[in-house]
Amino acid sequence: MDMIQASLNELNETAALFDAYRQFYDQAADLSAATTFIEQRLTQRDSVIFLARDTAGEAVAFVQLYPSFSSVAMKRTWILNDLFVKPSSRQQGVAKALLLHAEQFAKASSAQSIRLATAVSNQPAKALYEALGYAKMSAFDHYSKSLG
Repeated sequence: MDMIQASLNELNETAALFDAYRQFYDQAADLSAATTFIEQRLTQRDSVIFLARDTAGEAVAFVQLYPSFSSVAMKRTWILNDLFVKPSSRQQGVAKALLLHAEQFAKASSAQSIRLATAVSNQPAKALYEALGYAKMSAFDHYSKSLG
């Protein structure tokens, strides 16, 4: 398995994975909008995306990290917002490899932590995160307000 940081050279395959990821979360397929969104992230450099390639060179998974900061710790944190593995490549250690790659990247950037969220019903993901040392945050109550 090969891990690469996505660039505009990988736009189409990254966007296809991103569109499949959104469909996993019950969003309508929209490859055009997904391509535009990923192109903006890559062009504006406001996220970091890693692709996992199988032995045939096909992109089978991705993880997307967004930078943030902890004011209290005065350090960078990374928000792991998106992680997706094609159904045909699941149960082969791909997600674990991507998570470990993201962790190495975060450490290299002197980050304090990686934060993530997943659907309450996504038991396989929750089991993997916990096996890799991720823990539920309980020091703060987190709130969100939809702005439209």
